[in-house]
Amino acid sequence: MEMILGLLIPALSGAAGGNITGKISETLNAGGMLNTVLGAVGGLGAGTILGQLGIDAPTGEAAAEAASNFDIGALIGAVGGGAAGGGVLASVVGVIKSAMNK
Repeated sequence: MEMILGLLIPALSGAAGGNITGKISETLNAGGMLNTVLGAVGGLGAGTILGQLGIDAPTGEAAAEAASNFDIGALIGAVGGGAAGGGVLASVVGVIKSAMNK
């Protein structure tokens, strides 16, 4: 259960982050389904990439532990990290897609 929860928290928050950035600007919008998929992938990868860069980002495992222990601060950090990672990846692809359509 914790493994599934550890994957769901960053994936769902990343998908939300990807869709939010798509709604903010037409230039950043890669399309509805693509924003969701890229956001989920970006949310899953954000903790790993930031951890390798030396930034102490909460991973999916830490998010699952925070949810089971009701640690609100760590859970908010994990959701925020996932949303940011998903938003960034969806934005980058959205900008590339917009540039290719011109």
